[in-house]
Amino acid sequence: MPPASSTAAVATVPPPVGVPGRWIAAGAVVLAAACAAAGVLAWNPQQRVKSLESELVKRQQDSSGMATEARTLARQAEVTAREAAARMALLEARVAETSMQRTQLEDLIQSLARSRDENVLADVEAAIRVALQQSAITGSGEPLVLTLKQADERLARYNQPRLERVRRAVAQDLERTRTAGVTDVTVLNIRLDDVIRQIDELPLLAAPERRAVAPVRVAPPAAPASGVPAAAALPASTAGWGERFGQAWGDFSAHLWQEVKSLVRVSRIDQPEAMLVAPEQAFFLRENLKLRLLNARLALLSRQFETAQSDLRDAQSALDRYFDRSSRRVVAASDTVRQVMAQSRLINVPRPDATLAAIAAASAGR
Repeated sequence: MPPASSTAAVATVPPPVGVPGRWIAAGAVVLAAACAAAGVLAWNPQQRVKSLESELVKRQQDSSGMATEARTLARQAEVTAREAAARMALLEARVAETSMQRTQLEDLIQSLARSRDENVLADVEAAIRVALQQSAITGSGEPLVLTLKQADERLARYNQPRLERVRRAVAQDLERTRTAGVTDVTVLNIRLDDVIRQIDELPLLAAPERRAVAPVRVAPPAAPASGVPAAAALPASTAGWGERFGQAWGDFSAHLWQEVKSLVRVSRIDQPEAMLVAPEQAFFLRENLKLRLLNARLALLSRQFETAQSDLRDAQSALDRYFDRSSRRVVAASDTVRQVMAQSRLINVPRPDATLAAIAAASAGR
């Protein structure tokens, strides 16, 4: 050890010659003290180094434990991060799927709403076209008016902004159709049917209808004066027989006079040939008039108003020439034919072009 080596070194030094012994002892003591102090001073750092070494070992062990724990925590954090990333990816996938489903659902709802609107527009258009065909066949604007009113009510129930333009067009066409004043062919045909049924009963000028004549009543004989009794004037049996005879004679005379007057009839005849119609010709005359009216009826149904006007003029001329104008039935039939002839004019049913164009634009999505 260092103190021992220093002591040995000191011991080997030879004492100086002539130095007293006490000084040598004192030097040896001092030297021993110095060596002891040096040994003490050398031992303390060594102890400190040992303690530092133990402290460093302890701290190194603690650091190793903390590092191990940190690595464990890092591994756990890495696993947790991986799980979080996997969950995030799963959530993103679900969000994307939900967004896609929402988009598909919105598209489906829009397609359903669009298909409902398209179905409504298709139904309205089909109904209007059928009403146009009915109006063309019947010559009346009522089917088209009713169809447009129903379409307006149906569009009002839906109350869709996309169909508002179509509804305005329907209202416009409805107003035009109402104010058109189209000829009602059905009513005219009914009137012609009534005239045709009455032809066989209308009286001709050649065979006028017999008018009922009120019987002539003979006034009973005047009562005798109050001063003279009836029994004194005539016997009872003679008075009763005379009254009955006078009444019977008066009735016979009135009937005979009416028969005599019916043999001669004075009237103005503008067409003398009307009086020369034989009974056989009267049958064909009535049938010919019926055919004229039937031809006019068919012409009205086929909307050939010029042909109907011609047939009605011929029928009116036949009624005025061959039938008795003094009869109320003849006058009524002639007035009916004249009214039908005045109302049978060509007026086309207005087409709902505005409604059809609005429907086409709404269906195209413009």
